[in-house]
Amino acid sequence: MSTSDVTREGIRGAHPGREALTGAVSTLDGHRRDHPSRRRVRRGEPEFRSYYDKPVLNQIVWEPRDIAGYLFLGGLAGASSVLAAGADLTDRPDLARPLKYTALGAITGSVAALVNDLGRPARFVNMLRVLKWTSPMSVGSWILAAYGPLAGAAAVSQATGILPGLGRTAAVGAAALGPAVAAYTAPLICDTAVPAWHEGYREMPFVFVGSAAAAAGGMGMATAPVEQAAPARRAAVLGSVLETAALWRMEHRMGMVAKPYREGRSGGLMRAAKILTVAGAAGALLGGRNRAVSAVAGAALLAGSACTRFGVFSAGVASAADPKYTVVPQRQRLEERKTDAAISAAKAAASSPSPGPEEPSDS
Repeated sequence: MSTSDVTREGIRGAHPGREALTGAVSTLDGHRRDHPSRRRVRRGEPEFRSYYDKPVLNQIVWEPRDIAGYLFLGGLAGASSVLAAGADLTDRPDLARPLKYTALGAITGSVAALVNDLGRPARFVNMLRVLKWTSPMSVGSWILAAYGPLAGAAAVSQATGILPGLGRTAAVGAAALGPAVAAYTAPLICDTAVPAWHEGYREMPFVFVGSAAAAAGGMGMATAPVEQAAPARRAAVLGSVLETAALWRMEHRMGMVAKPYREGRSGGLMRAAKILTVAGAAGALLGGRNRAVSAVAGAALLAGSACTRFGVFSAGVASAADPKYTVVPQRQRLEERKTDAAISAAKAAASSPSPGPEEPSDS
């Protein structure tokens, strides 16, 4: 008999060591050994592994310096334009001037970092061939294309004194687009399968806007005279509060997917961001009238905002590399759906009328 067969007396024709094993391989001593793709830790939390130890998700290939810098500089530019326009309208030229220069320099650096990561400028230009409202990248490219010339015109007019009226109009236009420039990068990264980004889609825009406001406020505190820097101090404090509250809410709501924001390199960056942001906000509140304290607090706020963006980027890389951040939430959602379906079925069964007693037959 060339194959084994199951009979009443047992297995006949078995060939030890030649049976096909599913999910396991045999060893020389005949004992079962788990296949690496199915291996589990016997105690404690399961060790989530992908097929042949391959990552579940494609790994992030973006250069951290380019993309995290792009996120930070874009937020700084957008918020700086809002503060600069407000300073213009309230007759604070010594505050408006450095913020206009900051907006132009930051948006230039942001676009340069993005183009450097793309590889060549033509790829950025190609994104402007169409406008797709459902694509954060498409919408963001058009926002940058509209915002950049306005920020540039406002800064050049401020520096040269040419066409001051047109320059002020350009500053107001840049301020109108500033919040979008500061916020659109949040849906840009959340509209991905990266767990630490995607799961934070509700709070991430508030984190980015608050971080941008804190950075712009810090720049105003560091560069403007204290007599004119009151709006910058208020923006710094409000932005710090918004960023800190949104981060706290995001980390608590995300559950175990928020671990990369607390552990490893990304956790260290996020802790540094929180410390620097709180210290900068405290300096704005308590020592804003002192020029040296204002400058140090402003520098702390800028550094804190940069650490936030680099920390968020690093957390995304860490979550994409570990299968558990993809597998566990999927299993939890499946279990929740099964539970909800069972509850709905039980409620439907309880609410349906029960059949009455059968009537006696005439026969």
